[in-house]
Amino acid sequence: MATTKTTPAPAATAAAVTPRRAYLTATVSEAGELLETSRFNYLPGHPRQIRADLKAGVFNLNGQEVLGTSLTFIPVALRVFSDNILRRGRKVWAELFFIDNTGAVCAVLFHGYSVENLQKLNASLFYDDLQLTDVELTVTPVQKQTEKHGQPATYFIAEFSYQPAAPAEVQARQEFAEDVDLYREETLTGMAEVRLASGYRIPEGYQLPAHQAAKPLTTAAPAAEAAAEAAAEAAAVTA
Repeated sequence: MATTKTTPAPAATAAAVTPRRAYLTATVSEAGELLETSRFNYLPGHPRQIRADLKAGVFNLNGQEVLGTSLTFIPVALRVFSDNILRRGRKVWAELFFIDNTGAVCAVLFHGYSVENLQKLNASLFYDDLQLTDVELTVTPVQKQTEKHGQPATYFIAEFSYQPAAPAEVQARQEFAEDVDLYREETLTGMAEVRLASGYRIPEGYQLPAHQAAKPLTTAAPAAEAAAEAAAEAAAVTA
C-alpha cells in the first residue's frame, strides 16, 4: 500500500523525512517526490489466519504450520461477539487482529472459557486506564483435566497476560486501524451480537459473501478450519 505525493519533498535528506502516519515509512525519490509505504501488509477481509488449537495446546498457521505454545502480540483491532460462525452453532467468540513479525495482518479466534479470561483481563486493564489495544498480550494455553465417558481427558484454555507495549508501536497500529477496514470475511454473517469492539470495522456498504459474485482469489479456508475445530470438540472439552 503506497501513497505518492507529486509535490517536491522538503530540502532534507530522505532519512529526515517524516511520514504522515506512524505506520508509514517515507522516502524521497530521485525526482524529489515523497513516497510513503505501509509497514503492514493486508488483503482486505482476508487476514493471515492463526488458529488456537486448544486440543493440542499450540498455535498454528492456517491449521498446518505449528508456531509454538504461546503467542505474543499487540492487538490492532478486536471484537467480542455472539454468533453462529464456521458452522459451529451460536457461541461467544473473541476475534483479535494483530501484526506478526513479517508485517502481515493476522487474525485469531477464541471461544468459551478463553473468552471469559480475555474479558477478565479487559476489566482489569480498564481500572488501570488501559485498553487491550494499548498493551502487548501473551496468550498461553493452559492444560486442564476433565472426564469424558468415564475416562480422563485433557483440554486447554487460553490464559492472557500482558506487559506495557512500546508507545510508538501502539500509535502505529491505532492509526492503521483508523485508516483501514479490519475484518475477516469468513466470520461475517450479519447476525452478530457485538459485546466489545475496538478498531474493528467493515467497509461502508459491504455486502456479505453470499450476496457477492464468486471471487477467483481467496486466501482463506473456512471449511478446513471448521472441520478442524469440530474434531477438537469431539476429542476434548473445548476451551
